[in-house]
Amino acid sequence: MTVRYWISSLRGKGAGPAGRVSRARAVRCFHESVPGYRKSPLVSLPGLAKQLGVQGIYVKDESGRFGLQAFKGLGGSYAMFRILCDRFGLDPETASLEDFRQPERQEALSRIHFVTCTDGNHGRGIAWAAGLFGCRAHVYMPYGTQAVRAENIRRAGPAEVSITDLSYDDTVAYASKRAAKEGWILIQDTAWEGYEEIPGWIVEGYLTLAAEAVEDLEALSLRPTHLFLQAGVGAMAGSVLSYMVDYYGENKPVTLIVEPVVADCHFRSAQAGDGQARSVEGAPVTIMAGLNCGTPCSLTWPVIRDYAEGYLSCDDPVAVAGMRAYAAGLEGDPKIISGESGAAPLGALLALMQEEALDEARKAFKLGPEAVILLINTEGATDPENYRKIVG
Repeated sequence: MTVRYWISSLRGKGAGPAGRVSRARAVRCFHESVPGYRKSPLVSLPGLAKQLGVQGIYVKDESGRFGLQAFKGLGGSYAMFRILCDRFGLDPETASLEDFRQPERQEALSRIHFVTCTDGNHGRGIAWAAGLFGCRAHVYMPYGTQAVRAENIRRAGPAEVSITDLSYDDTVAYASKRAAKEGWILIQDTAWEGYEEIPGWIVEGYLTLAAEAVEDLEALSLRPTHLFLQAGVGAMAGSVLSYMVDYYGENKPVTLIVEPVVADCHFRSAQAGDGQARSVEGAPVTIMAGLNCGTPCSLTWPVIRDYAEGYLSCDDPVAVAGMRAYAAGLEGDPKIISGESGAAPLGALLALMQEEALDEARKAFKLGPEAVILLINTEGATDPENYRKIVG
C-alpha cells in the first residue's frame, strides 16, 4: 500500500468562491422535487476514530442516492434540468420536474438526445436523468471498462451504451464529435475552453451533497477540521470545496485531494508549481474506475489549486484497504458498502495515520487528537463481482 503526498505551495492566491451557499439552496430545491429524493446519511465511525487517535470520523454515504449507488445523479439531473429549462423557456428558479411532465412537452422531450463519456457513475446518472425527463441518452465508455458498468447504465434509463478502445480523455473528444455530427447535446462533467456552461451546472448539482453534510454536522454542533475528497476530473471535489470555503471562510477544513497514482492529474498539476493544469497521457488502468481521468476540469481546478492543502496519490491497495475497513465495521462501527473510488479516501486516511513513513505528512496536515474528519463515500458496489473478490 503506497501513498505519495504533496504539500501545496499554491494556496490562497484566488479571491475565493462566493455565493455557493445561496446557490446550493436553489439546486437543492430542484432535487427535492425529484421522486425518491432523500438526504443521504451522515454516518459516524467512533470506533475507527478511537483506533486512529482522532476526535471523530464522519462519512457522507452516497451509496443509496436515488437508487443509483452513487452521487452522480445530483449533477447530471440538475444540468439536464437547466438545459431543458433553457430549451422550453422556463425559469429554473421557479420550475420543477413537474413542469416537464405535461403531454405537450413530453413529445418534444422524446426527440432530445444527450451524449456523454463516462467511467461509470456519471453515465448512470445521465441515463437515469434522461428517463426522468423523457429524453434519450448515448453513453460512451473508455477502454478497460468492465461490462457490468455498461449494463448498470442500460438498466438505469433509456441509454445506448458503447465501450470504446480509447482512453477517457479521447472518449470525451469522441462524444463531443458525435454531438456535433448528430445534433445531440453533450452533457459532460468536465470543462474546457468553449465548453463551460453545462459542466458548470453539473458542478452546481453537487452542492446539494455539501449542503446536506454541513447541515448534519451543524446539528451535531460539529465543524469538520479535515476533508478528504477523491478526484477524477475534480467536479465533485471542486464543488464541495467551494461550498466549504464559502460557508466556513477562514475556518474551512484542511482539504486533501485523493487520486489513483496512474491518473493523478491534480497531484502532478500541484507539483508543477506554476498553477497550470497538467494531464496524464495514455490509457491508465486502475480499479478506481471513477477516478481514472487524465485532465482536471478547467472550472474546478482553480478552486482546488487555491484551497486544497495537500494531494495524495495512491495505488490500488489503498482503495482495497478502504473498502475492507468500511465493510468490516471496525470496533463496532456501522458497516458501509463502498466501491473502489468511494473507499479511496478512507484508505488514504488509514495510511496517513498508521504508516511511519507518512509521519511528516500527518504532522504537516495536523491530523491529531482534535481532528474531525469528513469523508464522502461516493459509490456503493458498482462492480459487484470485483467487490466480492475484494471484500468477500
